[in-house]
Amino acid sequence: MSVMKIFPLQFTDAAANRVKNLIADKRNLDLRLRIYITGGGCSGFQYNFILDDKVNMEDFSIEKQGVALIVDPISLQYLIGGSIDYSENLKGSRFIVINPNAKTICSCGSSFNI
Repeated sequence: MSVMKIFPLQFTDAAANRVKNLIADKRNLDLRLRIYITGGGCSGFQYNFILDDKVNMEDFSIEKQGVALIVDPISLQYLIGGSIDYSENLKGSRFIVINPNAKTICSCGSSFNI
């Protein structure tokens, strides 16, 4: 009998591919995409992304296609059940957070309220 591991946050192939390209551009294989939540933005909380070479013991990590998404436990509580995606279109390119916990989302999609 095989056991399927369920992650509290999904990391799409498109997002993983973009992170892989960013890491190659920076030439630092120790980098990971970190998402974290801060107070601010027009809706109360704001999503932030950085490439980080530090992983704390309490961080949650998802690996896909040889790259990792990391989240601290406080930010993770706001993102459970969500997904991190990446989009490129005429408006530009960006990582997108699909957050089922958000009650309201600002028009740009970078801030939310619970």
